[in-house]
Amino acid sequence: MAADIETDESRTLIAADKVEGTSVYSRDGDNLGTIRTIMLNKLNGRVAYAVLASGGFLGLGEEHYPIPWESLRYDVDLGGYVVNVDSTHFETAPRYPKDKEPNWADKVFDQDVRGAWGLPAPV
Repeated sequence: MAADIETDESRTLIAADKVEGTSVYSRDGDNLGTIRTIMLNKLNGRVAYAVLASGGFLGLGEEHYPIPWESLRYDVDLGGYVVNVDSTHFETAPRYPKDKEPNWADKVFDQDVRGAWGLPAPV
């Protein structure tokens, strides 16, 4: 009998609900938190951001960090995503409290987030 084949993942594709909860690590291997959600661009269908949930205790004091999707790479050995920064980058990275979503349509917010990750503003 053939082994069960996962239908929500392949070598290059993964279902969004499997990304949520995945650990994110710094380039030094420090666990920074987990992906709370991903934000999709409705017009082009691409993933715009992974939102990292970090800090706090039992959800209190937790902050969310939008990370441009192209700033993440999946590491098979770690079983999570890696950002090419050290953990001190998050001291100044754009973030928002767990209970207060940003205005995702704000172009200045988008430019600030992408700039913090060394990426150009979208065209």
